Amino acid sequence: MLHPTAIVSPQAKLGRNVRVGPYCLIGPNVELGDDCVLHSHVLIEGSAKIGHDNEFFPFAIIGGKTQDLKYLGEPTFLEVGDHNVFRENCTIHRGTTAEIPTRIGSHNYFLAYAHVAHDCQLGDHIILSNNATLGGHVSVEDYAILGGLCAVHQFCRIGRHSIIGGCAKVPQDVPPFMIADGHPAAIRGLNLVGLQRRGFPDDDIRALKSAYKKLFLKKDANLATAISSLKATHAAAILQVAHLIHFIENSQRGVTR
Repeated sequence: MLHPTAIVSPQAKLGRNVRVGPYCLIGPNVELGDDCVLHSHVLIEGSAKIGHDNEFFPFAIIGGKTQDLKYLGEPTFLEVGDHNVFRENCTIHRGTTAEIPTRIGSHNYFLAYAHVAHDCQLGDHIILSNNATLGGHVSVEDYAILGGLCAVHQFCRIGRHSIIGGCAKVPQDVPPFMIADGHPAAIRGLNLVGLQRRGFPDDDIRALKSAYKKLFLKKDANLATAISSLKATHAAAILQVAHLIHFIENSQRGVTR
């Protein structure tokens, strides 16, 4: 299932039913799981361990060398789960050091020209729209959606079930369950439609609405005071609100408000 124009290193490990299309290049230290598809002109470099049923479109570059200037040439790594789609011209870079690989979970969708920099940590069911860009060391939780042309600063965190608008500039953490948009980004509301589509119970949504009002409606209010006030309410006992509080309290870069 290898096209005669494809170049595959003898050291690469390919699973069953892997399809490698015209002019693809697979380097040494690459491991591809079963049923992966490389359409054409795909470059996969190592060290990269990639799970099964992943699909790669033309000119995607997966496992490229970090752009971090601190990189000294040692072996570094990329780990990818299952059922991901990498559309045209995506770039996914390995980690900067051997200790921390770039990690991508499963069931993610990377649209054309999306970029995931060195040392990023991504969960599952994430969408990066066209030209969405993650700086180094960014972490993205499950079910987050990043709009086209948005840019996320190094070391930021993007919370689960959040959505970032197109062309947004994100210099601080985006809390889970929220909508962020603007230049720089600000919280515009609770991701109500997204939560309903994912089947969140009404009680959880009501609790998150209450948390949103306390934390984000009054942007000039002290965030620590707002957190303390929220903890004193019944909403804080809801699992999703507890995660929101924990996310904010563990922020290193500050929180988008």
